[in-house]
Amino acid sequence: MTDEGTDGFLTALDAFIAEQIDPLVEQDDNVRFFDHRREWARTDFEGGGLPRPEWEELLGEARRRADAAGFYRYSLPEELGGQHGSDAAMAAIREHLAHRGLGLHNDLQTEHSVVGNLVFAHLLHLFGTPEQREELVEGVITGERGLAFGLTEPDHGSDATWMETTARRDGDDWVVTGAKRWSTGVHHASHEMVFARTSGDAGNARGITAFLVPTDAPGFEVPFYWWTLNMPTDHGEVLLQDVRVPSSAMFGGEGEALAIAQTFVHQNRIRQAASSLGAAQYCIDRAVAYATERHTFGRPLASRQAIQWPLVELHTEAAMLRALIRETAAALDVCRDEGRPEVSIGHQVSMANYRANRLVCDAADRAMQVFGGLGYSRHEPFEHIYRHHRRYRITEGAEEVQMRRVAGQLFSFL
Repeated sequence: MTDEGTDGFLTALDAFIAEQIDPLVEQDDNVRFFDHRREWARTDFEGGGLPRPEWEELLGEARRRADAAGFYRYSLPEELGGQHGSDAAMAAIREHLAHRGLGLHNDLQTEHSVVGNLVFAHLLHLFGTPEQREELVEGVITGERGLAFGLTEPDHGSDATWMETTARRDGDDWVVTGAKRWSTGVHHASHEMVFARTSGDAGNARGITAFLVPTDAPGFEVPFYWWTLNMPTDHGEVLLQDVRVPSSAMFGGEGEALAIAQTFVHQNRIRQAASSLGAAQYCIDRAVAYATERHTFGRPLASRQAIQWPLVELHTEAAMLRALIRETAAALDVCRDEGRPEVSIGHQVSMANYRANRLVCDAADRAMQVFGGLGYSRHEPFEHIYRHHRRYRITEGAEEVQMRRVAGQLFSFL
């Protein structure tokens, strides 16, 4: 349940979307970007599968309008123009926006939203030097600058502490060598946050350092982008061939970058869980409405238990997850307010995330089944929702790894 302040924010947000965002879809044939049949409208297939510039410009216009109206920076601290929105409030907002369905207000494929999930701005504010914050924070918020996240590697995903990318001192500089995979958004990033081992043995949590590496630095190369189940894609393969950066490029403390990565994934996991829950509830509600209206063999489809019971199961799980997600988000707020490490409730974040991401895939699949042939077609949004959310059972920590995190807490082996 949301509190009175959040309810008021959501009411104002809905009015803003109706007045300033939804009309944008009808202007200048922008509706083509939301026609589920026309994936090529968003995708430059000849340009490596990247998003088309006109699609990204439309997202940018929505972001600028949301920022001018005071919604976009909601989660940021007041000194960055935000309202210091809590994790609990952001969970309610993310669920609400995803529950509205696909649209310019909230395009989950690109993490675009009229209430920004501005994790990079948070990281810069928490861990950056004054010079790094001055150079990057405002540009990252407005989209004039971009940051990519370079943790995963070709041979190391969930086992990130075994990364092979290294950085060695050379005078006052560091020389970074290695490769990164799934560097989302690197096509318009000014910098990549590259995690590299600077000391210690493979597998050690300590000894990993983050660097803000300019994407135009000599030796920084993006040879191609990975095409994925859902298109367009902006997930770049990055090669770092003796990339030299000054000591001022170090982000956070030397050897302590795992804390940065943990902050990043905890923020993303709980908010992604909320978005997955909202999208799942959208699929459930649409399936219920269709089953009520659709008549087969002379009576409503909804009158059959074979239709009712799977949707009842999904609706019940959504209600339980809603309670878990909001309780977990509130607990993250308490950790932050009391100065306790968020990792202390990491198992709870993992439970919320892996179950919500599984739920939305199940709900989209069930909606397809209820809609029959229409559900399988691209005239309905369910296949698009499924293709997008299926990735979150792998990214931000594969569900098996998150289950292991829960097991570690449950059986005390972590």
